[in-house]
Amino acid sequence: MTVLDPLASFPPECLHGVVTIGHFDGAHLGHAALLRAARALSERLGGGAPVVAVTFEPHARAVLRPDLPAPAPLTPLTDRLQALRAIGADHAVAIAPTRELLGLSSGEFFNRVLVAGLAARGIVEGPDFCFGKNRSGTMATLCQLCRAGGIELVEVNPVILDGEPVSSTRIRAALESGDVTAAARFLGRPYRLRGSVVQGDRRGRTLGFPTANLECSTLVPAPGVYAACAILPDGFNLPSAVHVGPLPTFGVPGLRVEAHLIGFQGDIYGQPLALEFLSRLRDPARFPNREALVDQLRLDVERARAAWEANHG
Repeated sequence: MTVLDPLASFPPECLHGVVTIGHFDGAHLGHAALLRAARALSERLGGGAPVVAVTFEPHARAVLRPDLPAPAPLTPLTDRLQALRAIGADHAVAIAPTRELLGLSSGEFFNRVLVAGLAARGIVEGPDFCFGKNRSGTMATLCQLCRAGGIELVEVNPVILDGEPVSSTRIRAALESGDVTAAARFLGRPYRLRGSVVQGDRRGRTLGFPTANLECSTLVPAPGVYAACAILPDGFNLPSAVHVGPLPTFGVPGLRVEAHLIGFQGDIYGQPLALEFLSRLRDPARFPNREALVDQLRLDVERARAAWEANHG
């Protein structure tokens, strides 16, 4: 996986295509609509034009304001590129938002990236698309530049669910409130949390429910207990009951992600693990004794197994 210099050269297979550019965090239903429109435009142009999604890594804010903490992403770059291809892109590439790139005027960005770099035959964007230094270029600017350059431009309206546009911000808010079901609706698939398995305190093992403790770099849902599908390093998946947040029964503070992989036996310390969140089972709770906690964990496991079977039956 390579992050390209946007002012150098793009892979040959990405040239002469229909292009859509954005950060595409989450690769959600709104992004899928852009790619469907790009596919339709490709077919109108004769069908030979590849559909190309161009994303940024890291987010431009990390370059412009490195002093400010960036929000946790919804998708790491590998997953984002894979998801963009799954929802309609022939090719998905990442470019670096260098200071030189971010300093280009809207006209310079258009000519150097879209014309000279990608040789775009068509461009597809949403109404809020901005480009160039200080986001000075708008869809009106892009329309004028495309008309002058003989490039087809299609504007795609936002996807509306429950009366509001689907957006990465809306998905982030759903996850931060623990509503993984709503997040999945906006994404078009379950939210996936990816991390590395690290050493825990092995408390779950003593209770009969060993857990994989994840160290994550993407957005973690709100504290609670969730049903999830765990995806092992070899691609095998199995049901999982996931606890997110502190451990009030044991007086352990802080954010933890602990997944009990139902039916799994083995050692995956130091290996990657992905969790696809299916539903929220309950709030975190403090239990009066070990027996009450174990009874609840048994119930959590059965409900997590049922949720997984409903999604994989």
